[in-house]
Amino acid sequence: MAVFAVLLSGCSAAEDAMSAAGVGDDEDATETTASPEADQPKLKVSVKKGATDVPVDSILSVTAKHATLRKVTVSQADGELPGTLSADSRHWIADDRLEPGVTYTVKSLGEGADGETVRSTSSFTTEALTLDQQTYPSVAPLDGETVGVGMPVVVTFDLPVTDKPAFERNMHVTTTPEQPGTWHWVSDTEAHYRPKNYWESGTEVSVDLDINGVDAGAGIYGQEDRAVDFSVGDAHIYKVNAQTHQMKVYSNGSLLRTIPITTGKEGFTTRSGVKVIIEKFDVKRMNSETVGIPAGSAEAYDIDDVQWAMRLTYSGEFIHAAPWSVGSQGNANVSHGCTGMSTDNAAWLYAMTLRGDVVEYTGTDRPMEPGNGYADWNFDWADYKDGSALS
Repeated sequence: MAVFAVLLSGCSAAEDAMSAAGVGDDEDATETTASPEADQPKLKVSVKKGATDVPVDSILSVTAKHATLRKVTVSQADGELPGTLSADSRHWIADDRLEPGVTYTVKSLGEGADGETVRSTSSFTTEALTLDQQTYPSVAPLDGETVGVGMPVVVTFDLPVTDKPAFERNMHVTTTPEQPGTWHWVSDTEAHYRPKNYWESGTEVSVDLDINGVDAGAGIYGQEDRAVDFSVGDAHIYKVNAQTHQMKVYSNGSLLRTIPITTGKEGFTTRSGVKVIIEKFDVKRMNSETVGIPAGSAEAYDIDDVQWAMRLTYSGEFIHAAPWSVGSQGNANVSHGCTGMSTDNAAWLYAMTLRGDVVEYTGTDRPMEPGNGYADWNFDWADYKDGSALS
């Protein structure tokens, strides 16, 4: 009932803005079998009968006056719009917003105090939207994926969201066990969610993006709700010290292995800070031109078959097998910024690693940049919360 009351309140608040498109409590919105006298049973639809260009962010409702509702059916070519009837059977409200360029037919059946049947039938059409007026979300992690304790929820939109508060109010994350968390807008097209501390191992996370039909601002509306459930695996924390040239591999607090490594040499310093595994490749071509080192230069490289590569930054830092630098691993930094190790160690680490596992780097004076990968953990909690549109 509390949820229903909130929805009714939101619907009421939107009536003035929608009236120009024929959305509102209008006497012409319905046809009933009742007489026009004030105390006669009536069924009233929130959208005027025959209205066109009805905004897609409208919340359709039906209200019974001097009557109770028995049934409401809202149909369109692709099916029915579901809704919820109030406990007193006097109000019905749609569970979803409207789709663009669609004609809806609303059929309502009610009953007056004396048992008299009341019927209402009306139709209306929503505004048509082009693809340039609709923004679609994509979500990481994938549904059913098991991820590391540092994995943020990453929502990417294909068109900008300028009304971020409206969207964020409809972007929900629930966890078992419960952990405090917040959204943080990286840009107009990308929002991340992370808990205050690393996820607890074994956490079950549900993401519900109820943004279909929500006004994104600048004439753009959300399109397609998304629901994703994922799990958090063992707590893998890898600690890299660029000064000692060692990586300590921890799982659930236990040290499993200390691996000799090499990181970036002078001019190609590896970034310090908290990084998160973004993606994994059992074999990957690595070409220096992709990181701004031109072919033919003294530092150029092009290696077709780098094994056990795991991306840490969008700018090109990886953990990977580097059999060519085994002699330097554990005592010198000779790479172009990646973290290299023996093939055997790289294969072992790759096999246990999940997307979202944490790699904490120390020992250099070059910090991680915001937005260069899943850099969410380089903000303290207060600053991260400030990135919420609702903070």
